[in-house]
Amino acid sequence: MEAEREAASTLGKGHGRVEHRRLITTTMLNKHLDWPGVKQACKIVRTTTQKGETTTVVAYAISSVGRDRAGASQLLQWNRGHWGIENRLHWVRDESFGEDRCRVRTASAPQILAGIRNIAINWLRSQGIDTIAEALRENAWNPQRFFAKLGKPNL
Repeated sequence: MEAEREAASTLGKGHGRVEHRRLITTTMLNKHLDWPGVKQACKIVRTTTQKGETTTVVAYAISSVGRDRAGASQLLQWNRGHWGIENRLHWVRDESFGEDRCRVRTASAPQILAGIRNIAINWLRSQGIDTIAEALRENAWNPQRFFAKLGKPNL
């Protein structure tokens, strides 16, 4: 049974805190989970100490990637990377697009606007743009040039 479990951990310091992350993965639950393609189930324990106060957060995840392609160490690395991407996207959507200040709250309009923001961010990044806010200001001053870049010069 022990071969079906694997663990990895990291210890990080920064931003005035010490953070210990531990990921335990198992294949023992696969046959009991009603989830197509599940290959591993994970428990992620994050213990953070800041200003003498310690907090622990536990999260659970499932993966469709088998242990032959990603063990506990790789899953832990991917988990950390996921939050970096998540934070980067949400920060741009909130700071550059003012998403939290948006007053649209009914029906599917909030999801549609979020999708449009994501498309805009991804398109700008695909064009090699690093500073989204600067690109938004530039295109706001010259929308015809922006439409020409999209292949629609007469809009």
